[in-house]
Amino acid sequence: MIDTDELAKRNAGFADGGSFADLRLMPSGSLTVIGCVDPRVDPSDVLGLKLGEAAAIRNVGGRITPATLRTLEMLAKVVQARTGGPRPGDVHYAVLHHTDCGITDLAAFPELLADYFDVPAKDLEAKAVTDPVAAVRVDVEILTQELPVGVFVSGLVYDVATGLIDVVVPPARVEA
Repeated sequence: MIDTDELAKRNAGFADGGSFADLRLMPSGSLTVIGCVDPRVDPSDVLGLKLGEAAAIRNVGGRITPATLRTLEMLAKVVQARTGGPRPGDVHYAVLHHTDCGITDLAAFPELLADYFDVPAKDLEAKAVTDPVAAVRVDVEILTQELPVGVFVSGLVYDVATGLIDVVVPPARVEA
């Protein structure tokens, strides 16, 4: 078990490195990655992102749920408060799903998934829970319907066996 003493020791090493110094709240790369909580799929590691380069939102399956949309809305307000609002062409949301995701095990619990997605259980098939490629397309489509015009949205699937990503939905600007 990794206990708090070990975490404090590791943190001291991090703090000594100083890589956190002078970082700003806004990600330098104007990128927000929405990914899964699976410890094998840390967006910073699998996408080669540096500290401060991107924001990351992680939830079960990396899915776009009503809670995810509320989080994105709140983050947009933080950006607005700090900067007056981003230039839409400078914002990129990347949905990152992966193979061998634990969310597929939840297919046996349709009531739980229906509550997670805030849909009736009979509508779960449309969420493509057991197919990461189809699921990333579903989630990118939701974002294109919910995000402001001008931002970019893409969809990626990470293969846990090879370590490679597949660009399922290339970055595209949200249109009216």
